[in-house]
Amino acid sequence: MSLIHVLFENEAWMPPLRKALASRGLAWTEHFTEGGTLDLGEEPPSGIYINRMSPSSHTRGHQGGVTYLQSYLHHLEAHGRRVINGSNAFALEVSKVRQDLALRRHGILTPRTLAIVGDKARLKRAARTLDLPFITKHNQGGKGLGVKLFEDLESFDDYVDSDEFLDGPDGITLLQQYIRPVQPHITRVEIVDGEFQYAIKSSTEGGFELCPAKECDAGDAFCPVAGTGKFNLDESVSADHPLVAKYIALMDAEGLDVAGIEFVEGEDGLLYTYDINGTTNFNDDLEAVHGLAGMEAIASMVERELTALIPRQQRVA
Repeated sequence: MSLIHVLFENEAWMPPLRKALASRGLAWTEHFTEGGTLDLGEEPPSGIYINRMSPSSHTRGHQGGVTYLQSYLHHLEAHGRRVINGSNAFALEVSKVRQDLALRRHGILTPRTLAIVGDKARLKRAARTLDLPFITKHNQGGKGLGVKLFEDLESFDDYVDSDEFLDGPDGITLLQQYIRPVQPHITRVEIVDGEFQYAIKSSTEGGFELCPAKECDAGDAFCPVAGTGKFNLDESVSADHPLVAKYIALMDAEGLDVAGIEFVEGEDGLLYTYDINGTTNFNDDLEAVHGLAGMEAIASMVERELTALIPRQQRVA
């Protein structure tokens, strides 16, 4: 068995990582994770683990993988295994509540957010404490699923009472202040191992489902915008942007090795950060145009980790 282990649940997202690892002559073992049996007395295999489990796993029938991995990552770390985006990162990945608290801890502006657990009456009461407009979100989200904009309470009440309303997999619904963008897009900042990679603009004109991965259109019915030209390089954001330093400091403190962090500039001129994506995906088309390579940066980080762990002759394919 190789010394690189990839934990994943979405086959469509694997080809870019495979290509990046193979380009360095690295060998790896893949572990499809949609559940599992954990022997707490058994030592896990040695090596470097790459966590590619997504909070949107439930949309592919793999919520069991999320639950299993929450325990398995602790098991790996208890035995001293290096995990790229380990248990702390994954706790953020599957909870927008935790993301909001982390952003606040690091002095990063985030929209007012309410987390509601309970019946529909409680949800309606909570909505009446927010200024209009506001949006709904799932606490364990992904790709903007469950995000809807409401300009009035009547349409929100109708939505909550309708068959269209779907609670998130953990039973937590978020109501969040809507930040009306000065331009119809959000910006996603890609960071790997403490290094700014690039930022992309994602158009919001067609809705909030904004997964940038080209691979999502390979059979993922929940990602209708992939490959539609909604994503462009945001050249106004560089490594010197004031938010980038704050994001890197947050990632260092919170145990995130890889993340795509999203912000929007409001009509008030302020920058609001609202989402941290640990299982970040990179758009091949955009990268090809601009000579960028996000997955190559991840593979490079893995190679550096292996260099510190074992001699080269034991890690090449």
